[in-house]
Amino acid sequence: MRSVESRVAILPAFAAACLLSVAIPEPFCSRASGQMQLNPDAQTQFITRQQSLIRENEARLQRNLPAAQKIRFDYGGWTNFYFFLFDDGFDSSRTLRQYEMRLWASLNADRGIHQGYVRMRASYLDWNSGDSYTGNDDDLDGPNLERGWYEFDVARALQLYELNQTPFDLKVKIGRDLVNAGTGYAISLPLDHVQVQGGMHGFETTFIYGRTPSSTPNIDRSRPVADHSDRNFWIIEQRYKGWDRHEPFVYVAWQEDHTREDPPNLLQDYKYDSTYIGWGSTGELISNLRYATEWVIERGSSYGDRRFLHTNEIKAWAFDHRLDYYFRHKSRPVISGEYMFASGDSNRLGSPTNAEGGVAKTYVDRSFVGFGFRDTGLALAPRLSNIHIWRLGGTFRPLPDIELAKDLELGSDFYLFWKNRRVAAISDTLADEQAGYLGWEMDYYANYRILSDLAWTVRFGTFFPGSAFSDQTTRTFLLTGITWSF
Repeated sequence: MRSVESRVAILPAFAAACLLSVAIPEPFCSRASGQMQLNPDAQTQFITRQQSLIRENEARLQRNLPAAQKIRFDYGGWTNFYFFLFDDGFDSSRTLRQYEMRLWASLNADRGIHQGYVRMRASYLDWNSGDSYTGNDDDLDGPNLERGWYEFDVARALQLYELNQTPFDLKVKIGRDLVNAGTGYAISLPLDHVQVQGGMHGFETTFIYGRTPSSTPNIDRSRPVADHSDRNFWIIEQRYKGWDRHEPFVYVAWQEDHTREDPPNLLQDYKYDSTYIGWGSTGELISNLRYATEWVIERGSSYGDRRFLHTNEIKAWAFDHRLDYYFRHKSRPVISGEYMFASGDSNRLGSPTNAEGGVAKTYVDRSFVGFGFRDTGLALAPRLSNIHIWRLGGTFRPLPDIELAKDLELGSDFYLFWKNRRVAAISDTLADEQAGYLGWEMDYYANYRILSDLAWTVRFGTFFPGSAFSDQTTRTFLLTGITWSF
């Protein structure tokens, strides 16, 4: 004989089946339907009761779930070995062997109401003698907290425990994780942050307050402590997810610089406070043709070269447009094109981002300085400031019919670099000529999943300098590595 809980659990399923005319013999549903048609109010009451019973049953099920089903805990990790051989323009070549290990654990409790994730990272750098930038040829870093956060789904908790079907989504998250605004062109970096995210009628609103971990490298490399950063971020973002093919967004982000100089420089201030107003969209233009676009206006205040009493007014802007076409073929070819732009300032002759070597003549800083990320190549890898970048690339799997090689992926990217202001500096100090053409680069790569838990990658890039470089020597960059997951 079934228990009371078992019979109650069947009741909402039976009622729903009658409404949908499935899983129950026709006479039962037809009789119920005929009775409800006689009295519309009774039908409404029945549906209301039916929905209430479903919610009650879900709450009862949630309370009575075994611990093994209410809480899902998982853990694992991976270890990498990378070999780097590259020419940075200063030395003929540098060689680095990098060993990394990451351990992670995740928690999902109460059917997604509580979620958590933590990841620790430790690395060991082994340079060839004299190749290290710090003078330390062997360096152990960590273990450090790379990611660690907890998220509480408020709307889901109300639904399951308070029997309240909320018309909105609401989640609260706290911890250290990667934060993106828009597509990440202006803001994309790990932050210790609090995030509140809500959604209703297709609109998703996100509020974030965060601070950079103390080990975050500073964007101003002229600062006395360039490997330390103390910045506060406030971000408000609005997305619309009600369309099938497009997801537009708009955001405003404020950044305040609280990094202290150590030792202090009395005749130079380095503070850089900025505001970013961004908008754009991601989605699909036609079948298999995906796009992403973002525009950014930057405002704020900065200090110029040898200035400590008066700030400059920031008036900069940037944008990014990307298209990816996915062919319908078993080798899964993809063609990708992208155009990146970030404004520069003709009076920034020493650096597009640093206070020292920054704006000296005027009190307006038109050089875009963001905290985002884009792939700008292997060998040159410039920052997104005072630059135009055109990228054209593609990838495919050449041997889809061979079992051992079906997960081998080959690809290539071609880059063309040009200054926004030809007399101004870019992030590479070797671009010492007042000319616009920076050069071009061709990168090649291969990714191969050998086994389910073993993967290999190789990257090779060559940069060919243009007229902006007095040194016309080509630069190469080689990376290869193995990743084992466990």
